[in-house]
Amino acid sequence: MTSDSLPQQAHPATDQPGSGRAMQFRAVTSGALGNTLEYFDFTIYGSLAATLFPRLFFHQLGTTAGLLASFATFGVGFVARPVGAIVLGHLGDRFGRKPILFATLLLMGASSLLIGVLPTNQGIAIAIILVLLRCLQGFSLGGEYTGSQLVTMEHCDQRKRGLFGSMIVAGSPISQVVANLFLVVLSATLSPAQFESWGWRIPFLASILIVVVAFFVRRKLDETPAFVVANSAEKSAAPGATRSKGLRVLATHPRQVALLTVSWSGPALTFYLVAVYGLSYMTSTLAISSQAAFVILMIANGVSVFAAVLGGFLSDRIGRKVVFIGGLAGTFVGIGLFFTVASSNVVVTGLVVTLALSSIQLLSGVVPAMFAEQFPTDVRYSGAALAYTFATLLFSAPSPFIAAWLGGLGGPLLVAIFALVILACSIVGATRLREGRHLDLTSFRDSRVPVAETPSA
Repeated sequence: MTSDSLPQQAHPATDQPGSGRAMQFRAVTSGALGNTLEYFDFTIYGSLAATLFPRLFFHQLGTTAGLLASFATFGVGFVARPVGAIVLGHLGDRFGRKPILFATLLLMGASSLLIGVLPTNQGIAIAIILVLLRCLQGFSLGGEYTGSQLVTMEHCDQRKRGLFGSMIVAGSPISQVVANLFLVVLSATLSPAQFESWGWRIPFLASILIVVVAFFVRRKLDETPAFVVANSAEKSAAPGATRSKGLRVLATHPRQVALLTVSWSGPALTFYLVAVYGLSYMTSTLAISSQAAFVILMIANGVSVFAAVLGGFLSDRIGRKVVFIGGLAGTFVGIGLFFTVASSNVVVTGLVVTLALSSIQLLSGVVPAMFAEQFPTDVRYSGAALAYTFATLLFSAPSPFIAAWLGGLGGPLLVAIFALVILACSIVGATRLREGRHLDLTSFRDSRVPVAETPSA
């Protein structure tokens, strides 16, 4: 069966220009706000977990054990993300995208608010509550990240899917820049005692403002045309007919899930190698001051915002795969230079870090459209969410620990070789993916039948 033989249905976003454009704007705004909030809270928590939380919540364990416990609470967020992807992705495929995005928004806002009001130095009970709230943050991110992207992909003009999707992804580097600036301003304007007493709570409480704005935007957001078409087709199906939905994607589309996981494994690994392990590497090995290292990362993240949008824009023009593979090549060069050429020269290291992070964000700009186009509507949420979070769990979460271990065994060169091997696997995986920029996502297809290959550019 070819794509030409399948019925092509009109896309609401293009057939009704006025309402379509308004709904596209709401979808993009909603997704960008949700993504920004998620990563703002993740960045804030990560910074405080390394500095303040060991004293505030785990002081009874001692200095070293308290720091490890604090880092463990940061790590449980990554562990909870695939759980959120499984549960919320399955529900999103069964009951619709819109209700799940309301659920993730409320979970996100509630967990951030409660972390901001938690009493400190109260023993193990409060520490356990902190861990549970951190799990809620990770759980909601597992559903929010992919869900907000799919709502945009399924609402917008297929000719601009890459661009609109990249605008949502750009919320990640933006939020990291804003979060770091937020902490710098607070630490500069408050005394250490004030910051430790109540200043650290401000970012978590302030995130409620984003929740309120996103809530009102999502209230006016319709269910996606693709899900409406799929749901209508299911209701009109012959009695007794069954459709594969949600988690059935692992049985019906295992190849797509595996290929997307492998394709994203390299970027998932290298981002945290630079952003987390890279801080230690720059300060201890390259002898760059902590302040200079933070400035390098802030500037690189700022530049990478434009790279994310560029990636989505180019993918609409020349195809998802060629842009994605080009970004992987840039990441390959960037991470190789980071562990071989970067030095105590701040300018040289800054340029190398900017190349690496910008290449990764170029890839990220392609992800929403490319992942959505690999699956039919009835398993699209679950398939995209599982592939992304599997890569994150397997390669992002342990990357700083693996890098530290390999660095101790064979130095930076061994870390570089490990990263380059994973990136090479990602390139191979990406070449096997379908080029889907011409695909109409509203065309309902049986998830048990592989989606036909669409013509590439």
